[in-house]
Amino acid sequence: MNKLNIAIIGLGNIGSYLFKYLNDNKKILTEKNNCLPVVKYVSAKNKKKKRNVKIANKQWLKHYLDSTKKKDVDIIIELIGGAEGPAKKLVFNALKNKKHVVTANKALIAKYGDQLARIAEKNKVNLEFEAAVCGGVPIIRSLKEGLIANKISKIYGIFNGTSNYILSSMEKYNKSFDEVLSDAQKLGYAESNPSADLNGDDVSSKLKILSSLCFNSFLNNKIYVEGIRSIDKTDIDNANKLGYKIKLLGFAELLNNKIYQRVHPTLIKKDSYVASIDGVLNAVIIDGKPVGQSTIQGEGAGAAATTSALISDISSILRGNIKFPFSLSNKERKKLKFENIDLRVFSAYLRLEVDDKPGILSNITNIFSRNKVSIKRLVQNPHKNKKSSSIIIITHKSKDKFLKRTLKEVDRKNYIKRKSKLIRIDEY
Repeated sequence: MNKLNIAIIGLGNIGSYLFKYLNDNKKILTEKNNCLPVVKYVSAKNKKKKRNVKIANKQWLKHYLDSTKKKDVDIIIELIGGAEGPAKKLVFNALKNKKHVVTANKALIAKYGDQLARIAEKNKVNLEFEAAVCGGVPIIRSLKEGLIANKISKIYGIFNGTSNYILSSMEKYNKSFDEVLSDAQKLGYAESNPSADLNGDDVSSKLKILSSLCFNSFLNNKIYVEGIRSIDKTDIDNANKLGYKIKLLGFAELLNNKIYQRVHPTLIKKDSYVASIDGVLNAVIIDGKPVGQSTIQGEGAGAAATTSALISDISSILRGNIKFPFSLSNKERKKLKFENIDLRVFSAYLRLEVDDKPGILSNITNIFSRNKVSIKRLVQNPHKNKKSSSIIIITHKSKDKFLKRTLKEVDRKNYIKRKSKLIRIDEY
């Protein structure tokens, strides 16, 4: 019987869960892959930390980088996290020393994936990262294998469970952003520092990886990123009255041989499929030929979902499948043109908080007209006893740069009470 020795580096919730799973399911994994997986070594920042797994003393490495030099290590599982520091050192050294690498680190792959893929290809080892994007949703393997026959034109969806939980809970429980964020942290859905989830960076990293796989291109940092921090209960309520829901979505589209990558809060129709994805779930929608539209949804985070993805990658290596990390060899990947979204056209929801005085509305509509933005619908809601008004505008489709320019000009006026809001509308 063939066997491969594994070193797990990083023993937080996911590392500990994976350690236990590999030991408890050794028999079935061996039968399915015709190869015995053996957890030979582990390493963690704090050896003394209480864990719900029993680890023998001989399994502990003195230093995490020792795993890259040991002859009795075949696969290194990187679960440290972060694009720099120990995670970067570990993965670069492991691949240079001809060790297979499995990682859940989207930040590392989004930043250094092209360099790492070159080293893996040169040394004929695997770099697997299914767990880096959408946890238990098997989107990476679907793009590499299941949808290999398809020319993909667009991939989009909900790629972050934390932001999805916050937005859907604000609506469901009639709570403020801060209240729901606090609930999410207590439930373990949000980190103590949730910045990467809330400002869109988490989705941005995942989208860059998915773009590269969909369009056979190198990773590219030209991406529009906007988070959900500015969304409040009023926006949620307004969207609801207008027949929409607000979701943080990521989009990568191939249009006229140019790729557009964008991450931003989006108004989508209440009766659409994506609007029904609530809580911490993720959903990925792929448009391609000849398949048409494919959808995969599932748990986007957590120890169990991430372990499911890690085991998929480990199993691929156990079977002896040496594959290019991004499906194609480095020589065959393309340098496609990535564009910013200034010239893309969108309908948009705009919310302006203004003094309630005569002449203001006509001044606003003049600014819109001057900037080539046509108004489709306008609702004015006066605030009682505040001498102010909330103006909600839904625009016809306009170039993104015109929408932003209009808002910038309006926001310079003295009658504006606070920074205005712009949320793009997607009709899918």
